[in-house]
Amino acid sequence: MNPQRLAIFATIIQSGSISAAALKLGCGKSVVSRQLAQLEKDLGARLIQRSTRQLALTEVGQLVLEEARQIERSLDKIAHLTDSYQQQVRGLLRVSCSMAGRRVLVPLLADFTALYPQVKISLQLDDAMVDLIAQQVDVAIRTSALVDSTLVARKLSESPSVVCAAPTYLARRGTPCTLQELQQHACLVYAVGARVYDEWNFGEAGTVRVDGPLQMNDGGALVTAAVGGAGIIKVPLSIVADELASGQLVRIMEDVDIPPGPATYAVYPAREFLPLKTAAFVDFLVARLAKTGKPGSDPRV
Repeated sequence: MNPQRLAIFATIIQSGSISAAALKLGCGKSVVSRQLAQLEKDLGARLIQRSTRQLALTEVGQLVLEEARQIERSLDKIAHLTDSYQQQVRGLLRVSCSMAGRRVLVPLLADFTALYPQVKISLQLDDAMVDLIAQQVDVAIRTSALVDSTLVARKLSESPSVVCAAPTYLARRGTPCTLQELQQHACLVYAVGARVYDEWNFGEAGTVRVDGPLQMNDGGALVTAAVGGAGIIKVPLSIVADELASGQLVRIMEDVDIPPGPATYAVYPAREFLPLKTAAFVDFLVARLAKTGKPGSDPRV
């Protein structure tokens, strides 16, 4: 049964005639008449007794009208809700980000919710590649290549990579200046399951395989371990900017070419009607990260 026909039926009774209902609905009289006739056919019952002067509800018509009015109110409410959500930045926004990315993203979330107080954010921290559709994620912050054609990726920023260590570690073990010397040091590397990212790329200088006492699947944890003097790390500048500024970590290997880390993207499902909350959040990230140059980067570089 088409609920729109029930709403038209309610409008006919409310307006007092098919002609008046057609005028209110903005369509032809014949269209309204056909919709009413089809509704009666669908129900297998006459709802209105027609005469040249007036419309009279049948007994079953009166019962159907009560339900039709509820449907009409529901359709009006649905139209109001969708219109409201497309005109206001509001609702629950589900965001996915890498563990390391939280160091930059979380402070921005506070600024965004202050700007848009009707938005609630649910942040999921996970280095694994999430299925946005299956997990109902509105926006994911990613650095990996986009392979799903049903998704849209918008570039946020790029971050240079740096090699750094704590002053206490360098005082104890010395400061490496070449790739060969680096191989003799304790290096802290990113690892997920059986995959270990222990090959560090230095552009024209080459690639070196490093080794060390710790492997972690959290870039933030790697930074914490490095600050504690456990070894040397190679990470995006964005996630160690505060530690470098405070002197907890010191940049090394600055004379060696270090290619920038991968670009960071905001990834979201491709939709004809993108929710305003999603569009506003992505625009906000683009504006803020373009100024600071601090993306929520993945440490796998």
